[in-house]
Amino acid sequence: MNLTVDVISDVICPWCYIGKRRLEKAIAAVEGQYEIQVQWHPFQLNPRMPKEGISRREYRTRKFGSWQRSLELDAKVIAVGESEGIHFDFDKTERTPNTVDAHRLIWLAGQNDCQDAVVEALFRAYFTEGQVIGNRQTLIDVAAEAGLDRQASEEVLSGDEGMDVIANATEMSQQHGVTGVPFFIIDHAITLSGAQAPETFLDGFKQANS
Repeated sequence: MNLTVDVISDVICPWCYIGKRRLEKAIAAVEGQYEIQVQWHPFQLNPRMPKEGISRREYRTRKFGSWQRSLELDAKVIAVGESEGIHFDFDKTERTPNTVDAHRLIWLAGQNDCQDAVVEALFRAYFTEGQVIGNRQTLIDVAAEAGLDRQASEEVLSGDEGMDVIANATEMSQQHGVTGVPFFIIDHAITLSGAQAPETFLDGFKQANS
């Protein structure tokens, strides 16, 4: 049985990283029963973010009312991440970036059969290594290590290619009423919002197969 899973996410969303791990567990649990194709789609948590990004502390303080509240939320994410084998190191993350170029490379990776690897590499670069993934050279380096052709990445980021994909994804999000990520669409029919448990994904697979 072939199934598709469309994932709407942003690369600076920690719960999207956690959701990726939980989806992977569900897919591993049905290996041999289903052939599951995962496609990643862009969502900008901060569509008005300046090109150069802003200080993470400034951004989080503004968003949550205080830095202390931000730290409390970070601690929760860190604990959940550890249970999923993800080591979040927010102390290394100095800036909240604009993610447009990251999404364009994820789209390009989807055309070159290495999308999952590039998504994983970008999550890791941002959340555990503290790399500035709003920087084009950093993006190209991270994507190249994950298997995406360096020259192709440079060509895309030097022009406007992939911008229409972001616009189309915005329409998809609006059609499904997406207000937060991660958001999963199983076989174009079953929708799941949030970093669901693997069991919830398994139920979704069964519903799509019924």
